[in-house]
Amino acid sequence: MSLTKFFVLLLSLIGGSLVAAAQTNPFLGKWDIQGTAPNENAVYWLEVRQVGGGLEGWFLNRGGSVLKVSNLSLNNGELTFATTDKPNAPTVRAKVEGNRLVGSTTNNNQTINWVGVRPPQWDDYDANAKHQYGKPVNLFDGKTLDNWGVQYKEKPLGWKIENGVMTNEAHGNNLISKQTFKDYKIHCEYKLDKESNSGIYLRGRYELQVLDDFGKGTESHGHMALYSRVAPMLNASRPIGEWQTMEAVIVGNRVTVTLNGRVVQNNIQIDGITGGALDSNEGAPGPVMLQGDHGRVWFRKVVVTPITKP
Repeated sequence: MSLTKFFVLLLSLIGGSLVAAAQTNPFLGKWDIQGTAPNENAVYWLEVRQVGGGLEGWFLNRGGSVLKVSNLSLNNGELTFATTDKPNAPTVRAKVEGNRLVGSTTNNNQTINWVGVRPPQWDDYDANAKHQYGKPVNLFDGKTLDNWGVQYKEKPLGWKIENGVMTNEAHGNNLISKQTFKDYKIHCEYKLDKESNSGIYLRGRYELQVLDDFGKGTESHGHMALYSRVAPMLNASRPIGEWQTMEAVIVGNRVTVTLNGRVVQNNIQIDGITGGALDSNEGAPGPVMLQGDHGRVWFRKVVVTPITKP
């Protein structure tokens, strides 16, 4: 048998075993999860893997980071686990009903019911390909905030315009563009206060972290990380008070990011939503969201250029 035929046979066997495992355990794989009424804004994400003779999971409990959970239990068709190993951690229960994951998260006697579905089957996209672009959409003209709404309706706007720049009050509101986009290039120019952070959410679901981390090492919560999922390749941050420029191209589930002229994410695969996502409907267009509920940040330019042909 030739080496090529051997590898083809090996891949076929691996693929067959994965299919068989999925048929045996329908929980395996990734799930995009959304709360049901009256908690439609509760968004979660789960991945379950077969590792040896047991199960491992990665769970996003609405906000924060995607965390590994190793205490999964499967009994009588119900999957249960605690979201962390800390005392009184939220407990998740779920069953597969047809092609849906139906479950709940319980914490401090509050239970949120939700439904999970499989993420889209993405095509083989390349964020670095030569795309065809449409007309740029300027989301900030230096004069008004007319192109923006806010995430938290019960809170004040918390943003104002100073000398042609929009800036937030610390721990204010998050801005959400009124227009939605699917595949596009985004260009932002901003600066940060000391020890401040913000975030630029692509489609309102995937956060590119904005952080004062000049001179520090790279990690999955650093400047232009795909938050808690993929660390930047290098630290291209500038000191506080200096204007910084980021540009990202998102196509399907792929994204390339440059910060201050240097590539920091190179056609990485987006495995799922990040903490604080507005919804879990990954296949749909979504808005740009700028975080304003953390530290203070200034934006002087936010331009989205839609991709008309990937």
